[in-house]
Amino acid sequence: MTPTRPATAFAVATLGIAVFASMDALMKGLTLEIGAYNTMLWRSLAGALIAAVPHFLRRPGWPDRSTLRLHFQRGLVATAMAILFFWGLARVPMAQAVALTFIAPLIALFLAAWLLHERIDRSAIVASGVAFAGVLVILAGQSRAELGHDAFLGAIAILVSAVCYAYNIILMRRQALVADGREVAFYQNVTVAIFLMLAAPMLAVVPDARHAPGLLGAAALATISLFLLTWAYGRAEASYLAPVEYTAFVWASLLGYLVFGEHVGPLTVIGAALIAGGCFIAARRRPVPMGNLEGAS
Repeated sequence: MTPTRPATAFAVATLGIAVFASMDALMKGLTLEIGAYNTMLWRSLAGALIAAVPHFLRRPGWPDRSTLRLHFQRGLVATAMAILFFWGLARVPMAQAVALTFIAPLIALFLAAWLLHERIDRSAIVASGVAFAGVLVILAGQSRAELGHDAFLGAIAILVSAVCYAYNIILMRRQALVADGREVAFYQNVTVAIFLMLAAPMLAVVPDARHAPGLLGAAALATISLFLLTWAYGRAEASYLAPVEYTAFVWASLLGYLVFGEHVGPLTVIGAALIAGGCFIAARRRPVPMGNLEGAS
């Protein structure tokens, strides 16, 4: 693998998060109309078709058993994570939903030390601490709003999804070291579709044709985001890149306002500034050498 500057990997991961946030906006609209399960099912099927083109054009071989097991493991985690997140997203504002997911990088920071044997330096902890302070400020502002019982249940679903996403970050790092972005994007969509199809006889409904552009657009954005994030996580440590997840809040706030008319209060702006500060600290620190991955699979 050609050496890549850590700052470049950080920038690519940031772009991947921006693309993913755009997909979230499309998915929220679709979930409100056809439900979380059907939105995920048809997006995954469309995503598998889209991702198959760049994957098979290079005539890949069949993944070895350990890599295939890793693809299915991440697919299972991603299925639970996505269903919970999009179900919750349909019930709370985008900015609040994304803010709640910010516990994931904090958990991932320490999972990386445990599962990937990465060393956690002081600046990484400071960066996550500053960003998490921003999250607390945001939640303090959101707590003043009367969002109702459904929003409370949605928030709980998103928090559980965030725990899944923390483990997903670790799997992304392991996956990126054994497979390129095209392979990861293809198998991610295929495995999620397989797991969702298990419930298809009871839950699947063919969507109206007017939903096709949104589903295809969401699938394309998800595939592009997966490719960008896989590329970045293959070139920098998970503990170094984890704080980049906080930039999602800026995009969620902007898209929530433009697409759904969701307003962002002063405390939310202050929180976003803290989040950006944490990411700046993370981007400037010197990453430690990649840890020994023996025994991580």
